Amino acid sequence: MPGECPGGPGGRIVGSRRPRAGNNGAVKWRRTDSSHLDDQRGRSRGGLGIPIAGGGGIIGIIVLLLATVLGGGGGGGGGGMGDILDQLPNAVQAPDAGGGSQANQEEAEFVEFLTEDVQAVWADIFAERGQQYSYATTNLFSGQVNTGCGAATSAVGPFYCPADSEVYIDLDFFRELANRFDAPGDFAQAYVIAHEMGHHVQNLEGTSEAVRAQEQAAGSQEAANQWSVLLELQADCYAGVWANSVNVRGQEEGSDVALEDGDIEEGLAAAEAVGDDRIQEQSGVDVNPETWTHGSSEQRRTWFDRGFDTGDPAQCDTFEGRL
Repeated sequence: MPGECPGGPGGRIVGSRRPRAGNNGAVKWRRTDSSHLDDQRGRSRGGLGIPIAGGGGIIGIIVLLLATVLGGGGGGGGGGMGDILDQLPNAVQAPDAGGGSQANQEEAEFVEFLTEDVQAVWADIFAERGQQYSYATTNLFSGQVNTGCGAATSAVGPFYCPADSEVYIDLDFFRELANRFDAPGDFAQAYVIAHEMGHHVQNLEGTSEAVRAQEQAAGSQEAANQWSVLLELQADCYAGVWANSVNVRGQEEGSDVALEDGDIEEGLAAAEAVGDDRIQEQSGVDVNPETWTHGSSEQRRTWFDRGFDTGDPAQCDTFEGRL
């Protein structure tokens, strides 16, 4: 019925109370053991150490890498945060494997929780439609990793590979998100994972394949980029749908998951931080919408907000019936 959207433990109600803005949000969550998380840190690392950003030849290497990773699964749905890190100045070498610090371990546990919680919400949404949801695996890696879309390094940032239906992330990206993108906080991290799981939903729904076909049929790179932007903005909206579920469940007595003051602002800040216009400004180049593949800061914030405010995936049609 209009105004309601099933899914998530205890159901979800659109238009739910928005948490107050604050500066110290720390989403309430439970420790979760997941069979859909593969921690590959410290396992079979080859020692590439490609800089995250730089000039000259290294940019060419990264562009080639991105073509392998994002193109291997198709432009439609292969990305996520994807190709944002290589556009920034101040090269940072890929870290050594291991990730044994307490901070990294806590982040790994948080990602494990998110891997299950985000997908549990989508499994319920699919069930309400009479469809079966297939869970994706989140892979934690350090330095470099082999995927169904080809080899990738930390320089690529978090991404979803439609060829193997799995998410990949080096936890050091969260340091980049906080320090270089000025988007700290655990809900900023949650936004990243929920966005990538949004790409998995698109893959299951056939949206990624449809967009890939449109990109290949586009008469120009600019036209193909516009399809990529629409796909990314829908994944942002899907991340907001999950955030709505957390907010509603958090209002139930005895809930072990809830939003705290400032959480949504953290998510919105993260969405804005990885806007194409913001990235181009930080990298010192002219802002050029024709080259955008993910959308502007305002667009990304707007679509995440729409998902959060409505809790309804049907409100996330960035394509407006064009597919």
